[in-house]
Amino acid sequence: MDFISYWQYSDMVTKSLFFILLALSIVSWMTGIIRVLQSRKLAAGVADDLSQQVQAKRPALLDADAATRRLITEQTLLKHIGRYRFASERGLPILGTTAAISPFIGLFGTVWGIFHALHNIGISGQAGLGQVAGPVGEALIMTGLGIAVAIPAVVFYNVVVRINRQIMYHANDRAHDLLEQSAALITAKNSFEPHAIDAQTHTTATSYDNKSAHSNSNSNTGADKPDIYQQSTSTSGS
Repeated sequence: MDFISYWQYSDMVTKSLFFILLALSIVSWMTGIIRVLQSRKLAAGVADDLSQQVQAKRPALLDADAATRRLITEQTLLKHIGRYRFASERGLPILGTTAAISPFIGLFGTVWGIFHALHNIGISGQAGLGQVAGPVGEALIMTGLGIAVAIPAVVFYNVVVRINRQIMYHANDRAHDLLEQSAALITAKNSFEPHAIDAQTHTTATSYDNKSAHSNSNSNTGADKPDIYQQSTSTSGS
């Protein structure tokens, strides 16, 4: 097959389809490489980043009750996991679309090229096998180009989807761990609060007892004073 001769007698439709396939190939390769690198970076740090986001919320929840703490923690985890999912899926529509439509674009180019070649053969009046096989075989180049564009896009798509599953696994696993830690902190605080209340109550009761004892001693002292006064009065009168 002589691609140069095929390119010379191909029309604008075939040339346009060729440039479309070339552009899709360049875009899919760039998108696939960038997406794989970013997904690997995200998979390596998603767990630590999720822990930092939850830790940043905890100082503001010290005075909140157990239900509020759990609700805010769950909302924070869901929000950031959704962001990770959105970030990890960037570029996937480009890869999926390229993998889906490239073979059909190439097939359309082949059909159009065969039609164009047969039309030229009909105009020339030469219908031998040698005159038909060459143009038809050269028109099949477009199908090969379509498949060549689709295969890397499919490979990149599957690799990125696999890495994204790892991202979601690490994120969900760390989210469950953080929820368990939050529940443990809530339980520890709830168990500590009754002891603090008991200690405060005991301290208040002790203080009250001391005050009562002190007031009783003062009243006893005051009750003894009139007796002494009466004794001194009776002595002076005698």
